[in-house]
Amino acid sequence: MPEAPQDLVMTLLGAHLRPRDRQVWSGGLVDLLAEFGFSAGAARVALTRLVRRELLARVKDGRLVHYTVTSRSAAVFEEGDRRIFTLGTTAVDTPQWTVLWHAIPEDQKVARTRLVRRLRFLGFGPVQDGTWIAPHDREHEVTALLAEHGVQEHAGLLLGHPAASLDFTAFVGRVWDLDQLSGRYEAFVDEFGGHDPATVTDRQALVLRTRLTHTFRQFPFLDPELPAGLVPPPVHRADAVRLFHDLYTALAPAAMRRFNEVMQP
Repeated sequence: MPEAPQDLVMTLLGAHLRPRDRQVWSGGLVDLLAEFGFSAGAARVALTRLVRRELLARVKDGRLVHYTVTSRSAAVFEEGDRRIFTLGTTAVDTPQWTVLWHAIPEDQKVARTRLVRRLRFLGFGPVQDGTWIAPHDREHEVTALLAEHGVQEHAGLLLGHPAASLDFTAFVGRVWDLDQLSGRYEAFVDEFGGHDPATVTDRQALVLRTRLTHTFRQFPFLDPELPAGLVPPPVHRADAVRLFHDLYTALAPAAMRRFNEVMQP
């Protein structure tokens, strides 16, 4: 599970908050975080930090405190859903590659850190300091990211194809750890493959669905979805993708019941 309760809050809300503009009770979020071993103090600190990061907004209702997602977190959820639920579902043999380079100054370090995390989530790999590549046309996503963080003037973007005269397969093997990626997919199948959604309680369903989602959402950071003509797909990716979709859907009714129950003050 996530090392930081902030990550867990975002996973919980991304998977279970319907509709997305709904208010959620702070006490309910604290109770849910306790299910994963976080103390009430750690939970409240995490919620405060998410407000500071403009990912949550605090709303007072008498003596009760509720939270809503912000426009920034809504965009993060939308991008996350699009990337997570399409991962491994389409094959492109000869994609256009995207190259980004940036020289973001030190006084915009926070923007640079946030940009790099989002780039990794979009399947970008680092070539060297400030230079990133991805095996897809990511112009739209990257342009939006640069504008969101106000660093357009410090970046350049290029679309193109690898030259056939050099061994590009060996090159991508230095950018992404493909052996580790294959092992992670295999471990995912081993961990979640034996669960029967029909035998779990609502509480167990919410915990399992959150663990499932959090674990699977790490794959976009690791898997660039390289073209099959360049590198064979990870051996266990198809099984992992199928397992995620099946279990995520099957656990949804029970998990949503538990989420809605806990969110009642």
